[in-house]
Amino acid sequence: MIKDIIKGIQAYGSTFKLINKLGLWKYFGVPILISFFTATIISILAWVLADNIGEYISKIWIWNWRAQTFRTISDIIGAAIVVAVGFILYKHIIMALSAPFMSPVSEKIEAHLLGSNHPHRNSSNISQLWRGIRINSRNLVMELLLTIPILILFFVPIVNIFTSILLFLVQSYYAGFSNMDYTLERHFRVNESIQFVKQNKGIAIGNGMVFMLMLFIPVIGIILVLPLSVTASTIETVRIIQESEKLNVSESIQNKIHE
Repeated sequence: MIKDIIKGIQAYGSTFKLINKLGLWKYFGVPILISFFTATIISILAWVLADNIGEYISKIWIWNWRAQTFRTISDIIGAAIVVAVGFILYKHIIMALSAPFMSPVSEKIEAHLLGSNHPHRNSSNISQLWRGIRINSRNLVMELLLTIPILILFFVPIVNIFTSILLFLVQSYYAGFSNMDYTLERHFRVNESIQFVKQNKGIAIGNGMVFMLMLFIPVIGIILVLPLSVTASTIETVRIIQESEKLNVSESIQNKIHE
C-alpha cells in the first residue's frame, strides 16, 4: 500500500501543467466560491465552539488541585475536536456541492488521456449532485464513526501520540475517496465505486494526504485544493481502471501527461 500512497502523491506533480494545457481553470470558479464560503462558516463556528467545548470537558475534573492545568488541557482537546470535525464537514460539503462542476473536469482530463476510448457522461448535473451527496453523506457517517473513538484516545497517555497520525490518515482516505468518485461515477454504480476505492485505498490516502496538507496553507490552499486534487485523482483513477481492464494505455497516458 505504501507504493500506492506514493503514486497518489506523485500524481500531483503533473497537475498544474495539465490544467493549463486543457484550460480547466475556468471550471473551478464556482467550487472555489463554495470552498471559501464553507471554510468561512466553519471557521466562525469553530472559533465560537472551541472554548465552550473546552469548558464542558474541564467539568470532568472535580478537584481544585491542578484545575487550571486541566482547563488548559481541556481547551486544547476542545480545539482538536473542533478542528477535526470542522475538516470533516468542510471537505464533505464542498465535495458534494462541487460534484456537478468537478465531474465534467474529470471527464475532460480522461478524454485527453484516452482519446476517443473514454466513456462519456450519461448523467445530468442534478444526478451528479445527488450522487455526490449520497457518497459524501455515507463517507461523513463512516468518518465520524472512526473519528470519535480516535478523539477519545487523546485522553490516553502515550497512545495519544499516535492518534493525530491515525486521524490524519482517516481524513486523507475519505478526501481521496471523494476525489476519485468524480471519475468513478462514469464507470461504476455507487456500491461498485465503494469497493473500487477499498481495493485501492493507498491511492486514496496519497491523494487525500496532499489535499489535507493544502488546507493548512492560508487562502491559497483553499483556492488550489480542489483543482489540483481532482486532477491528480483523475490521472491515477483512469490509470487503475485501464490497467484493471487489461488495456495497454498506461504508457500513452504517461506520455500525454508529460507532453
